[in-house]
Amino acid sequence: MKYLHTMIRVSDPEETIRFLELVGLREVKRFDNEAGRYTLIFLAAPGDEDAQVELTHNWDEKGYDGGRNFGHLAYRVDNIYETCQRIMDAGYTINRPPRDGHMAFVRTPDGISIELLQDGPLDPAEPWVSMPNSGSW
Repeated sequence: MKYLHTMIRVSDPEETIRFLELVGLREVKRFDNEAGRYTLIFLAAPGDEDAQVELTHNWDEKGYDGGRNFGHLAYRVDNIYETCQRIMDAGYTINRPPRDGHMAFVRTPDGISIELLQDGPLDPAEPWVSMPNSGSW
């Protein structure tokens, strides 16, 4: 058995791609289907292109509420503090800050939860240690 991808539906593909690029993913392929009125966009972490996220954009949809009960995606990052700072600097909320230097949760523009994991915890550091949770994760 081989993992292929995880699919999430998105309302604004370009906004979601910009967000996922902040996490560290890059677009690897894209398919537009005129007859079916949808676009499929595949993203992956550089060097791990076999583990992909498929963004499905149905051209006529009017928005998704609450991530459609999707659990979360999980990615290991090189530096959790730098990744979370990059996401915050772009105007997004860190729902569960990396207070322990190991784990954080963020949400995409469509409310999909993403777990960020540090490979080997970093020493706890400010401002993350004292930062409160910002909602559910």
